[in-house]
Amino acid sequence: MNFDEAGVIQLLSGIFGSNHRGVDIGIGDDGAVVKTSDRTVITNDVAVEGTHFQTEWSSAFEIGRKITAANLADVYAMGGQPQYLVVALTLTGDESLDWIEELAQGIAHEANSCGAVVVGGDLAKGENKSISITALGNVQSPIKRSGAQVGDGIYLSSLPGWSAAGLAILQSSITSGPELIGDNDFANHAVSEFSAPTVDYAEAVAFASSGAHSLTDISDAFVIQAKQMADASKVTFEIDQELITKNVEFESLKELADLLETDVWQWIFAGGEDHVFLATGKNLNGFKVGTVIEVIDGQSLTGVEMKKAPDTWRHFQ
Repeated sequence: MNFDEAGVIQLLSGIFGSNHRGVDIGIGDDGAVVKTSDRTVITNDVAVEGTHFQTEWSSAFEIGRKITAANLADVYAMGGQPQYLVVALTLTGDESLDWIEELAQGIAHEANSCGAVVVGGDLAKGENKSISITALGNVQSPIKRSGAQVGDGIYLSSLPGWSAAGLAILQSSITSGPELIGDNDFANHAVSEFSAPTVDYAEAVAFASSGAHSLTDISDAFVIQAKQMADASKVTFEIDQELITKNVEFESLKELADLLETDVWQWIFAGGEDHVFLATGKNLNGFKVGTVIEVIDGQSLTGVEMKKAPDTWRHFQ
């Protein structure tokens, strides 16, 4: 073992700190004491090495950013503003202090981008690395998945699929890593988005402030999240793929898909972990990809066409 628990806690305390106006008692006591609003949104994500991240593919800083982003995006998807994070780490004991420090810096970097702060957590030893983050945020008017209304437009904050493209590059038999396509900017961007997605949290705020009726972030896949929203709202999401092709990034993503002999729609509709925000409402920001209509023949999602059935990610399957 390259470290002891007390040393790691001291290291993390220095990186995270708790110098935040809402924190009365931060890291170092039996629990944190924070100020919260009348309504608090709470969410949690667990990431396990080999399932959610690979240390061979991503730096510790990228892993920290990626896992933190998943939690922050969930708070924003509820119409909330992240405030506090609680981080629990399971380490094998083989990590270096430098790796742990870099992981913590990635977590702090992503949290700070939203004005959130880590106020505590836990540390344990196990056979595999895992990272569990609980995020708390304030919310005035929660936005649920079940709020979509007939006549709403369906909007995305940006084009999903880049993270799936990055994963495809890393898994490709013609490469051992991101250097595979050399100086291809699209390939490098895709790998970067897989390793640590660039989440536009401001777009979620814009959706909420402009009156979104329903809102979520695409963590698993567009087809999964869109269907969940439609089912919860008892409506049908009618997707217009022609509208998606007009997005400024579509041709770049398609060029990369063609290079890898892949259906670009598989990445867009079945890929996950971009944390692009999906919303319904009237005249929202973002780009429109369809319309909410009354249920047709029991189908909650129409207009999605791919060359093969979506190969989406699900736990325990």
